[in-house]
Amino acid sequence: MSTTGEKPGIGIYTCKNCGTSVLLDDNSDRLPPCPKCSGTEYRP
Repeated sequence: MSTTGEKPGIGIYTCKNCGTSVLLDDNSDRLPPCPKCSGTEYRP
């Protein structure tokens, strides 16, 4: 599990709350709050 503010690396992360996907395309990108529900926990 990854949370908002972490730098988990390149990939697609899915919000555990609503299922919205967020794409990180750089290793230095931080996970944002979910754009749909403001959730903070993601699964890879």
